[in-house]
Amino acid sequence: MADIQQQVAIVGCGIIGRTHAKAIAERPDAIVTALVDGDAAAREALRAQLVELGQPEPKVYDDLPAALSGSDVSLVAICTPSGTHAALAEQALEQKKHVVIEKPLDVDLVRARRLGAAADRAGNHGVVSSVISQHRFDAGSAVVKQAIDAGRFGQLTSSVATVAWWRSDEYYASAGWRGTWAQDGGGALMNQGVHTVDLMLWFMGRPVTIQAQALRAAHHAIEVEDTVVATLTFENGAVGTLHATTAAYPGGRTRVAVHGTEGGAEIEDDRLSRLNLDGVQEDQPVDAGDPGGHGAQYDDILTAIADGNAPAITVQDAIDALATVRAVYIASTLQRPVKFIDVLEGRYDDVDVSRGVGLPPS
Repeated sequence: MADIQQQVAIVGCGIIGRTHAKAIAERPDAIVTALVDGDAAAREALRAQLVELGQPEPKVYDDLPAALSGSDVSLVAICTPSGTHAALAEQALEQKKHVVIEKPLDVDLVRARRLGAAADRAGNHGVVSSVISQHRFDAGSAVVKQAIDAGRFGQLTSSVATVAWWRSDEYYASAGWRGTWAQDGGGALMNQGVHTVDLMLWFMGRPVTIQAQALRAAHHAIEVEDTVVATLTFENGAVGTLHATTAAYPGGRTRVAVHGTEGGAEIEDDRLSRLNLDGVQEDQPVDAGDPGGHGAQYDDILTAIADGNAPAITVQDAIDALATVRAVYIASTLQRPVKFIDVLEGRYDDVDVSRGVGLPPS
């Protein structure tokens, strides 16, 4: 790895911005030099946190253009509300800055496709674009992916993914963008479940058709769903079920299971809990290590920048995950199966998915 230290602007100084700042502060090859947020109190809190961590004091700005013109930024971390991600990332790419975007890529597939094209153009000039999906870097996830790629589960037959969390009404009221279609882009699936969707796609491949039901089971003051269940068929012939909720008091587990004719695996709360390989009935020893978190993904991103390679997670990977979430919402709205490729390519862009989320059936 080259000795160049990337100078990072963090855009959005809330909870996830602080997570990025902490991950960067632990590295010798990157430093936060700029903080961007229209909320002066949020900027100041993160500035103070970085100083407390022994980092040099970063400059602060109200908006991204000011930061790009006022400081020597080489990497921009987008940590704002989901509906603003693509537009901000495009601004950075236009200035030939490397970009890392917090999940999801955006809430709108039209903007996501446009960003994908911009990322491809910038990539031709050596500019790296990546989207946070840190659970692909968890040690247990890597073990499962390696087993699948080596055929050690035999023919994949099915997958089950569930995110059973609890979020209070106070959580949704804590920020004006939470629980809105415009900025959150969806509820339990788009916000809390998108990482699990990404893992399912990583393990199983692209889906073919999707059926779904989304509803507000407990949180009726929000616009989006707090509970969703979907069934998917995949290109490899397997099927899957996907479940996400923020109405599971007091909060349960996140689990992804993969099943095949010669074995399978289960990941619970980011740790590998079961592993069967090569037709052997006994569980294989499970010692996959700790989850990787944002730090592990920054290893990948900064190595890609230094070496001039593509990152492990591309903008197209994130577009696939977003299209899957969007397909779930479209299927629920239309009350019929939809094809993933039709959603990905824009044939349902005019569907108002907010009509597909309501009260539980009476």
